Amino acid sequence: MTTRFFLLILVLLGCQATPPFQFIGSKLKGVNLVAPPHQPDSTALAPVRKMGGEWVAIVPYGFCRKGDPHFFFSENRPKERRNFGQWWGETPAGVAGTVRMARMQGLKTMLKPHVWMQGGSHLDLEFTTEADWKSFEHDYAQYVLYFAKVADSLHVDLYCITTELDRFAIARPAFWSSLIGQVRQIYKGKITYAANWDRYEKIPFWAQLDYVGVDAYFPLSDDREPSVREMVKGWKKHLKPLRDISTEYQKPVLFTEFGYRSCDHTARRPWESETDCVPNEAAQTNAYAALLEAVWPQPWFAGGFAWKWFMESDVRHRERDQYSPQGKPAEAVLTKGW
Repeated sequence: MTTRFFLLILVLLGCQATPPFQFIGSKLKGVNLVAPPHQPDSTALAPVRKMGGEWVAIVPYGFCRKGDPHFFFSENRPKERRNFGQWWGETPAGVAGTVRMARMQGLKTMLKPHVWMQGGSHLDLEFTTEADWKSFEHDYAQYVLYFAKVADSLHVDLYCITTELDRFAIARPAFWSSLIGQVRQIYKGKITYAANWDRYEKIPFWAQLDYVGVDAYFPLSDDREPSVREMVKGWKKHLKPLRDISTEYQKPVLFTEFGYRSCDHTARRPWESETDCVPNEAAQTNAYAALLEAVWPQPWFAGGFAWKWFMESDVRHRERDQYSPQGKPAEAVLTKGW
């Protein structure tokens, strides 16, 4: 009887569910910066702090062409072409300068490399031969490890090793596992990866990272101008999978990007940036309010970074941009929520 009882206890213990993850600490309140073409005024980030933001994401782009197994960034080009075609904010000097500006305002920093692919989408980057994969991986590892050294030398608070290369991540798990190990040897802070909203559950290396990073362009409503209540309801079907992956890996979920265009139907396909836009700031405002109501209080949620924020004092650029909340009612919603 004693043996049978002992075995029953073991079975019951084995069947116990993993407890939900609880994020402890201040949630990250951040914005993704648009790298400026030229060095801005030293107080360019003061409005982020005034809004209640506490973090900024600095995004140094690298470049490739669809089907070409080579990757280029400032440091693997010939010296005479190092900064050709790259804006100040994307260069190592610009990254360092932006970190200094952030610190002047008491802001923390996330460094977040991103791929710009000519002729296609970086989301679907792939190759058909092993030789091409190896060639691209060689170049790309240089890029990630270079900025890991930059992040460590500048004491950046968080390093997001890559943005939305999900097909690559799923197809080549051994490469990514090795790369993460190399990053850990260089950079001593916390790290994450920015997965697209529809593929984050398939990323194979969350166990090696500190946050489950998600670019959170989840569809919420097909309405032209959905109410806050409608979009809070739209979040419900997405919250359970996010909670489940946090529980599975016992890690917080971080929205490495979230954002909505100030357009009709902003919550239908929030990831679409090239479709026609009928201006609608109320729809954008409601979408921000719904995210703050539905997602921000979740115990597994670590916060997030709004897409996107301009550093230039010339307002013409951000006024033309449909995603930026700057100078719109959506900014006031963030200010109130943060």
